[in-house]
Amino acid sequence: MTTLIPREPYTQDELARLYPAALKLQLVQVFLRHGERTPVSSRFLDMASSSKDLSEWNGFQWHRKMESFGSNDQAMITTGPGGRVEGMCLHGELTDKGRETTYALGQRLRNLYVDQLGFMPEIKSDTEDMYLRATPIPRALESLQQAFWGMYPASARTLDFAPPVIVARQINEETLFPNEGNCKRFRQLARLFADRAATRWNDSEQMAYLNSLWSKYMPEESPKVAVDAHPRLSGIMDTINATDAHGPATKLPSEFYDKKGRGILDRIAVEEWFAGYGESSEYRKLGIGALMGDVVDRMVSTAVEGGWRSETAASGSGNPETSKNIKFAMSGCHDTTLAAILSSVGGFQNQSWPPFTSSIAVELFSQAPGSDSNAGTVLEEFLNPSLPAKKPGILSQLFGKSAPKQSATSGTARASLQSLPEGARKSLQNHYVRIRYNDQPVRIPGCAAKPENHLPGDETFCTLDAFKEIVDKFTPKNWQGECTANLGAGLHGPDDREKAPAGF
Repeated sequence: MTTLIPREPYTQDELARLYPAALKLQLVQVFLRHGERTPVSSRFLDMASSSKDLSEWNGFQWHRKMESFGSNDQAMITTGPGGRVEGMCLHGELTDKGRETTYALGQRLRNLYVDQLGFMPEIKSDTEDMYLRATPIPRALESLQQAFWGMYPASARTLDFAPPVIVARQINEETLFPNEGNCKRFRQLARLFADRAATRWNDSEQMAYLNSLWSKYMPEESPKVAVDAHPRLSGIMDTINATDAHGPATKLPSEFYDKKGRGILDRIAVEEWFAGYGESSEYRKLGIGALMGDVVDRMVSTAVEGGWRSETAASGSGNPETSKNIKFAMSGCHDTTLAAILSSVGGFQNQSWPPFTSSIAVELFSQAPGSDSNAGTVLEEFLNPSLPAKKPGILSQLFGKSAPKQSATSGTARASLQSLPEGARKSLQNHYVRIRYNDQPVRIPGCAAKPENHLPGDETFCTLDAFKEIVDKFTPKNWQGECTANLGAGLHGPDDREKAPAGF
């Protein structure tokens, strides 16, 4: 499947099951794949600039024409479908279709979290309780913008609404996608798993079927379809998916859309790119562990410290005295991000490649007021560390003689589960994590395996304690340092010995 076909909004009965009254929603972290785009290499589509609610962000109006080399290296105009010469896209750029689908995603998020649940306000005057982030890839940023405007259109923003802060990182420090280009050991592992996939599939009956469909379109210097051919099999899939999403003007020959062939293609590509997350703790750690460590840190801060705050997301000076707790995070990212998140927690079994505009929502719940929880005690101590106490408080036990002053940098960041005191562990056990992938709850095997690890009656609600224990096993202590360790150690380095499978 290329373009996501979203399900209908939840009915009232479904809402009652998915969001039980005994739980209170505390924090939502959404990771969205960008919308439909052009192929990432050597292909192009027609595109025009979206007019949907971007007037305040797009102050410079312009037209683009593209040039290419002629026979004598002279500049020649590049034309698109129908002979059009303006509004052409570069490789990998978001198209109007992508803008429309990500805007629609934002509308669905609004319907759920604003209209149905009342978790986020109807009208926004700022984004101080939100964390918006995108990778350095333009299509991820533009998709995030569209999703945000879909969630909070002009009619839902006050006249003095300030431009939102969108957090970004330098590419060499980016962990919002598996950063193969800047993590040497992960790049090495990715190539080893790709080579293994080539060995398994290149001479198979399935590959022979793909060759019967597509080999006549392969270049003379690489006449056979193969995992490691040129173009690579995954590159062929990228072209098929991108062209299939945009109508007849961009379509390849009909053989490329053969249903059986696409099923084989998807199976092989998913194994090549994502099998490592299920088999190798080192692959999980270097590919997505730093991001998942951040995801857990935010939830632990919310559960133990009374809220998660971020200096980078604040539009003002970042003064912790005036900043707000963040309730909703939204990150523009990629298919490899979503598949890596799900695979790393054992939730990507028998799944297809994530379609355009797919999304993951990581939701944190606490027990509703009146339940047996000490979160209130934790919050009171955190906000008033100078109050006298008859016995050491939770944060005092964790950090020493005195609890830290409230700051945007969590004191519990990357703290191992075993280092947390009993009171903090109890708070984590009274909070629940649920992942929804394209609006479907995800079952995490390590949470479902034991009754004490999940909400009674629903295995998709994992205790924060159990979820953190799973993620701690592949959270790097120093991602950049570990990216240069174990070079040349083969498919399974020393860090992979006797490690638990994904999701445990």
